[in-house]
Amino acid sequence: MKMKRFLKKKGALAGLVFILLLLFMAIFAPFLATQNPIRQNLSARFQPPNSRHWLGTDNLGRDIYSRIIYGSRISLTVGFSAVGLAASWGILIGLISGFYGGWIDLTFMGIMEILMAFPSILLAIAIVSILGPSLPNAILAIGIVYIPLYARLTRAQVLSVKELEYVQAARAEGCADSRILLLHILPNCSSPLIVQLSLGVGNAILDFAGLSFLGLGAQPPTPDWGSMLSSTVHFLEIAPWAVVFPGILITSAVFSFNLLGDGIRDLLDPKMLDRK
Repeated sequence: MKMKRFLKKKGALAGLVFILLLLFMAIFAPFLATQNPIRQNLSARFQPPNSRHWLGTDNLGRDIYSRIIYGSRISLTVGFSAVGLAASWGILIGLISGFYGGWIDLTFMGIMEILMAFPSILLAIAIVSILGPSLPNAILAIGIVYIPLYARLTRAQVLSVKELEYVQAARAEGCADSRILLLHILPNCSSPLIVQLSLGVGNAILDFAGLSFLGLGAQPPTPDWGSMLSSTVHFLEIAPWAVVFPGILITSAVFSFNLLGDGIRDLLDPKMLDRK
């Protein structure tokens, strides 16, 4: 019944299809790319889309189609890795903070409030600037930025369920706190977290594109969508294809994860009823 409801949501289904397409591109990039994504050919600079270069070439004569294909690997790696890092630490902090309360809650949530006081992209820029621009540091920075989001969401869910009867019964039976947290509380907090995971991947991809645009993400000659925009934005008038196609991929990827997140939210929400 739930799956039928999900399949009826055309937006969520379209988002899922596009995400699967991105995963296919990332996995089979060596077979789908028609050119070496980092090979420069200055004699072929700014060629419009043609039979040899399907999406044209950039300011260094590199094939845009092949760079976009390989760029999907970078973007998805960053999206899933950063969200995985943020969720693992954020959920752990939220579970401990919400379950024990007191000074532990005040300490953890105080730190989270400090992190949330800074705009996410500015905090990520500051972290990468300190650590140095690189792909791993960009993943770490984005992950740190999103930890408070998962911590606060988890804490709110824990506070709403930790006094329920089944948790009190587990305590009365003498279950260890770790068992109660992992087997009784966390599964009943998972629905909003799953939704946020989907939304978070899209946001991480967007933030990474911003860092790469500023030269703080993956370093040349690694192909990624943000750096493709950065290197060609000054040539928009003479080679619009070099800017438009990477921009379309970034926008579509973020939009698809948002659509999927909305669909999952409706699927997991027990208050949502089938509508005719």
